[in-house]
This record gives sequence, structure tokens and C-alpha cells, in this order.
Amino acid sequence: MNLKGKTVFITGSSRGIGAATALAFAKEGSKVILNARKAIPEELLSEIKSLGSEYQIVLGDVSKLEDVKRMQEEIFQENEQLDVLINNAGITNDKLLIGMKQEDFRSVIETNLMGTFNLTQPLFKKMLRKRSGVIINMASVVGLHGNIGQANYAASKAAIIGLTKTLAREGALRHIRCNAIAPGMIMSDMTNVLDQKVKDQVLTEIPLGRFGETQEIAQTAVFLAQNDYVTGQVITVDGGMTI
Repeated sequence: MNLKGKTVFITGSSRGIGAATALAFAKEGSKVILNARKAIPEELLSEIKSLGSEYQIVLGDVSKLEDVKRMQEEIFQENEQLDVLINNAGITNDKLLIGMKQEDFRSVIETNLMGTFNLTQPLFKKMLRKRSGVIINMASVVGLHGNIGQANYAASKAAIIGLTKTLAREGALRHIRCNAIAPGMIMSDMTNVLDQKVKDQVLTEIPLGRFGETQEIAQTAVFLAQNDYVTGQVITVDGGMTI
């Protein structure tokens, strides 16, 4: 797919991987639809403008059906169709399983998994009618091998991988592709809060000896949108962590 002039919706795109992904698609000449629960930073908007790309802001919480319905309406009031959907919005709420409350588990599932479902289902229907579209879901290496203190997060990301493969099968006959990206340890707000001892320990498990950059995930998303013969895949971007 040539991304110039295509419309790309990235959830959770106010910062981190989402913001980097928006910039990467803007560099390709795509119109980017930005999403956050509250606001998009002016700095990000200025960067997109400097690249000469169009943008739209659609605020809302993907875990809330009323927000999702309004967000869809806003998207299609301004755009004839959506070419690429990137489900990036997600949260963590880490605790050991023995101390995890139902609400701790439910809140992560509702945003990460149900949020992906809430938005993908109606937009997938529209893509089916158009016989065109790309869906990219943000998973995690934690969804592949689990992690201590992240039963809720790992469960949500593992489920997203299963959803991705199913969507790839259901969409293939109408030329709709669906893939997932499984980032490893990426420098972001989520990793910045980790204790230095924890960071040092994690680094010993990464063969390339460093954390990833948000731009490296964004580049992978661009590749998956462009390559018309890749579907149903989970691309790990983790410095060799899962070897």
C-alpha cells in the first residue's frame, strides 16, 4: 500500500509509541487521526504540521462504548473511509497475582482488550464493505511469554494476538490484513517509572543490550501497512529478548 494520502487512525497517540507512529505515517504523507482521552500535545501537532500532513483529533476512551460510537461518527463526518487502524491505546496496573483485585484485572482487560474489540468491530465492518483496509494491533512480548506481576497485562496482550490472527483469517478474502506488533522494553513513560535495578536486570535479558526506541515500533507499523502480503503475523521488536 502506498501510504500517501491514506487515512490512518492511531489510538492512544498523544505520547510514546502512539505519537511516534503518528509522526512516522505523517512522514509518509498520510492523514493521521489522533486519539487520546483528554488532549493531544501542541508540540506533536506542530511536528505533524511541519511535515505537511493533515491531521484530525478524535478524543475519547476506547473502553467506553458511547465514546467509541461518537469517535466513529467524527471520523466519517470528515473522511470517506479509513485505510489503516492502529489499536495502540493501553494501560498497565502491575501487581502479583495473589494481591491483584478483580478491579485491577478488569481495568486492564477493559482498556487493552475490550477497547481494541470495541473499536475494531465496527471499523472492520466498514473495511469489509470497502474490500480494503489494514489493522495493526499493539501486543507485547509479555503476551508471548508472560511476566511476573503482569497477569492482567499479559492476558490482555495474549488475547489481542489471538484476535489478530482471527481477524486476519476473516478479512483475507476481502483484502483486509491484520497483524500485531509485540514490543519488548521500549523507552517510554511506562518504562521510565521502573526502578533502576529493575531496568538493569531487564537489560541483561536483551541480547542487543539496550532498550528499544518508540521510532523503531513506528517503523514496524509503517512496514506492516505498506506490505500487502503480510497478514496474521506477530512481529516482535525486542532486541532479541524472546530468542
